[in-house]
Amino acid sequence: MSTLSLDAEALYAELLAGVRMLLRPDAALVGIWSGGAWLAERLHADLKRPGEHGVISSALHRDDYRARGLAGGGGATRLPFAIDGASVLLIDDVLFTGRTIRAAINELYDFGRPRAVDLAVLVDRGGRELPIQASFAAAKVALPVAQRLRLARGEDGRFAFSLQGQKV
Repeated sequence: MSTLSLDAEALYAELLAGVRMLLRPDAALVGIWSGGAWLAERLHADLKRPGEHGVISSALHRDDYRARGLAGGGGATRLPFAIDGASVLLIDDVLFTGRTIRAAINELYDFGRPRAVDLAVLVDRGGRELPIQASFAAAKVALPVAQRLRLARGEDGRFAFSLQGQKV
């Protein structure tokens, strides 16, 4: 029997280093609600970026919207900059099937046509159902489909992971 133990703070340090190398000087950071938004907020501050980071909700473009509605899709999209012609670095916590990323990109295009979109994630857990690939992943892990890896943010702003669901 094996136990998965991921140090979210150590992985955040890896993500910060990866984003620092990947980030174009004129790029905008956009976090996917909620874990990705937390990461983008902290990255924006740690990288001392000017202006504000953006937050994008995937709720309205999800292929399971009829079943889920707005539940789990999060807060409203907030993009305090122009998207047309912009370089966007999309940030998310866990990349799994690719469906959330597809929905977030659809939402992003509702606001304009970016010049380029890159993706950086804290954890890539495999299991892709769509041809979506991160430009940078701080870690790659394999989990059973029934398990969910959730990012939490403490009151002190520090990150931690929880593993939910059954091992198969």
